Amino acid sequence: MKLFEPGKIGALAIKNRIVMAPMGIGGLAESDGRLSRRAIDYYAARAKGGVGLIITSLMYVSRELEHHPTIPMVESNVQVSRLSELADAVHDYGAKLCVQLTAGFGRVASPEQFRKNEIVAPSASECFWDRSITARELRVEEIDRLIASFEMSAGILRIAGVDAVELHGHEGYLFDQFKTALWNKRTDRYGGGTLPERLRFSLGVIDAIRRGAGETMPVIYRFGLSHFIEGGRDVEEGLELARLLEDAGVEALHVDAGCYESFYWPHPTTYQPPACMTGMAEMSKKRVGIPVITVGKLGYPGLAEKIIAEGKADFIALGRALLADPDWPNKVREGRFEDIRPCIGDHEGCLDRIIAGKYISCSVNPAAGMEREFTLKPTDDRKSVLVVGGGPGGMEAARVSALRGHSVTLWERGRALGGNLIPASVPPFKKDYRAFIEYLSNQVEKLGVRIELEREATVESVLETGADIVMIATGGEPIIPDIDGVNRKNVITAVDALLDIEGVGDSVLVIGGGLMGCETALYLAQLGKKATIVEIMDRPARHVSTPNRMHLLKLLEEAHVKIHTETTVSEITHEGIDVADKHGQEARLDAQTVILSVGLRPNDRLAKGLRENARGVHVIGDCVRPRKVMDAVWEGFRTARLI
Repeated sequence: MKLFEPGKIGALAIKNRIVMAPMGIGGLAESDGRLSRRAIDYYAARAKGGVGLIITSLMYVSRELEHHPTIPMVESNVQVSRLSELADAVHDYGAKLCVQLTAGFGRVASPEQFRKNEIVAPSASECFWDRSITARELRVEEIDRLIASFEMSAGILRIAGVDAVELHGHEGYLFDQFKTALWNKRTDRYGGGTLPERLRFSLGVIDAIRRGAGETMPVIYRFGLSHFIEGGRDVEEGLELARLLEDAGVEALHVDAGCYESFYWPHPTTYQPPACMTGMAEMSKKRVGIPVITVGKLGYPGLAEKIIAEGKADFIALGRALLADPDWPNKVREGRFEDIRPCIGDHEGCLDRIIAGKYISCSVNPAAGMEREFTLKPTDDRKSVLVVGGGPGGMEAARVSALRGHSVTLWERGRALGGNLIPASVPPFKKDYRAFIEYLSNQVEKLGVRIELEREATVESVLETGADIVMIATGGEPIIPDIDGVNRKNVITAVDALLDIEGVGDSVLVIGGGLMGCETALYLAQLGKKATIVEIMDRPARHVSTPNRMHLLKLLEEAHVKIHTETTVSEITHEGIDVADKHGQEARLDAQTVILSVGLRPNDRLAKGLRENARGVHVIGDCVRPRKVMDAVWEGFRTARLI
C-alpha cells in the first residue's frame, strides 16, 4: 500500500505516510507546563499503533501575554525532561515526533487564558467569546519578545530530541489573525495591505526557530486555505499563502480550513463528508513543490490509500480516528479493517471534554487518555456474564467482559444488534454510527460471545440462567407526550419514521427540536419532503457539541426546514397541529405526518425487578437515564473492566 511507503519532510525520514494530527490534550498537562506521564502514554500508544509522525498538542512558548493551565509550555528547561521522555517513547516504535507551537489564541482566547484581565490581538478587535470585550492591539516590543521566545523554545526542543516543529497558523488563532486582513489593520512592519506584509510575523518566527533549532529541523506550517466566512481568507489568497510559505523555507504544509466563526471546518462534524478538506490540499500541492499533509475525516482505509496513490497529498493526518483506535495504522497494514473502531464525529469525548477542563478522550474509546490505567487485564476469577440489551452500552460491556476472559451471553429482544443506534444511523450523514454498530457486532461475535436475538428477558428468565453477573442495558423508549390527538393515525415517533420512510407523508411536522428531531427533519427534507420543527425551548439542538450544532443548523437552513422555537403544541389534528408561541399567539401548522421526538424514557422495568431479586446486577446506559452514546459506551466499558 502507498500509505506504508516511506516519506520525507525536509531531511526527516518518516516510515510511512500516516501522521497523527495535533489535538489539544486538556488535563494531560501539568500545572507547570510539563507533559504529564499520562500524556506520554497517550502519544506512545499511537506510536506503538504504527503512525509514522506524531504532531503534539499545541504548546505555548511564553506566559507573558496569555496562558491556560491545561495547555503545555515550551518555555524553560523545566520542560526538557518530559519532552525527552516523550521523544524516546515515540522513537522506540520507529515514529518521529513533531511539537506544535502556538503564538497564542488572540481574539479567540477564553477568559481562562487572559493575562492581566485583557486579550491581545494584532489590532483592536471584537473578542469571539464575549463581543462586549475588545482585544487590545499588541505593541511592537511585545511582538518582538514573542518572536524571541520561539527561538528559545526551538532550542529546548532540539535538546529534548524532538524531530520537527509545526506552527499552529490556522483556525483564526494569533498567527492566523496576523496574516488575515479581516483581523490585522496594522500599518507598522507587522501589518499592511498585502499578504506578504501581514505574513512578517510568521516569517520572523520561522527565522527564530532556525536560529534556535538549527537548519536541519523541519518546520511544518499548518494553515487554513479558506476561512469560509465573509471577509476572511478565500482559496486564491490561501494558495498565494502556500507559495509564500514555501519561499520562506517551510519544509511542509498542513492544509486545513475554517476558523471559530466556521467551527465545523477545523473540527469536522458527523455531517461533513469523508476527506472534506482533501480537495484543498490537492489544490495547494499543485502550487508548491514541498510535501503537503491533508486532514479531515480520513479514517477510512480505502479512501486514505487512494488519496496517497493518486498524489492528492503526500501525507494523511488522522486526529479523532486515532483517538477512537490508536492501532489504526497497524490494523490497516494487516488488512484488519473490520477491527478498526470508527470515530462517530460527535465531539463529546474529545473537544467537549477539553472545553470543560477535562482530559482528552473519546466517546467510543474510554481508554483514550487513560492508556495505562485502563489497560484490560485477563481475569483470575472467570465468571458467567449475562448482558441484556444489544445497544452500544450492552455490546461494549459484552466485548470487554469477553476480552477479560469471562463467559458471556448477550440477549437482544430485536432482530439485530444496535439498539436505538439502528434508527439513528439511517440518514446517510450518520453512516459512521452504522460503522460503529458493525464494529461492535463483529467484535462480540469474534470474541465468542453467545448472541441470542429476539430474546425477551424477564426477571424469571434471567434468574433461571444462574449467571454470576447480570448487566442490564435495555436502553430507552420514545416518550409519548400527553397531547390531545397524540393517538391519531397520522402520528408516529421519530424511530418509526426513520425505520419506515414509506410511511411518512410529503409534509411533516416534527415535535421536538433535540438532536434526533433535528436530524430526522434534515433527513426527510433531504429526501424532498417539506419539514418543520416545533420546539418548546428557546433554541434547537441545545445539548449538541458546538461545531456539530453550528453545522446542523446550517444544513437545516439550507434544506429549508422551518423551526418554531418557544412554541407549545396544544393539539394534534388530522391536518397537522395547533400551536401557541410564547406570547400566547395561536396558529395551525399543516402537515400530512406528525413525528414525535421529545426524548426517551428509561426502559428500566427489568432492572428494577432484578435489583429486588438478585445480586451482581449492574445497570448501564439509557435504562439508567437517557443520555448520549458516550455515556452508554463508557458505562459498559468501566463496569466490565472491574468485574
